[in-house]
Amino acid sequence: MKEMKESRKTRYTRMTLQDSLFELMEKKPITKITIKELCENADINRTTFYAYYTDQYDLLRKIEDETLSWVKETLTNLIGKTDKYESMEVLEGIFQYFAENRKHIQVLMSEQGDIDFQKQLFTLIYQECGISPSATADANVSIKEDYFVFVVNGSIGLIQYWLKNGLNRSVKEMAEIIYSMSSQIR
Repeated sequence: MKEMKESRKTRYTRMTLQDSLFELMEKKPITKITIKELCENADINRTTFYAYYTDQYDLLRKIEDETLSWVKETLTNLIGKTDKYESMEVLEGIFQYFAENRKHIQVLMSEQGDIDFQKQLFTLIYQECGISPSATADANVSIKEDYFVFVVNGSIGLIQYWLKNGLNRSVKEMAEIIYSMSSQIR
């Protein structure tokens, strides 16, 4: 029974520190955020912080790793779906996740976010979908890859715009837009 309480407390502490980091990152880059400021903002002492993380970069890296892991798992569920209904269901789940975690996702994908994370995200999407930055001799494959890169970059830009504008479209509408765009390359 005590273990569950500790586990819940641990989850709460990590969530509070993550929220604090993103709140500060909305205002300034991570290079300007101190551990003292992060802990004061989270109302958690430094000793507690260091029990979980080595520094603010470690905290951000762990959040990014969790996000990339989620993206990989979600892409695995989406890839190979040929039925529109199944694809739309997965896409709606993705947009629901974005809506529920909009502050975090928005910061991760903004100018204040880590550019290396953003590159890893694109690379992961390309790899999971079988697109590699190789010079191919087949013109049809090359054109298909060009379309794919365009759709992925456009989708990310659209998601950023959607988050920045307060989720001005429903989860279902966003899923339909992305599905429509991506169906052009199938």
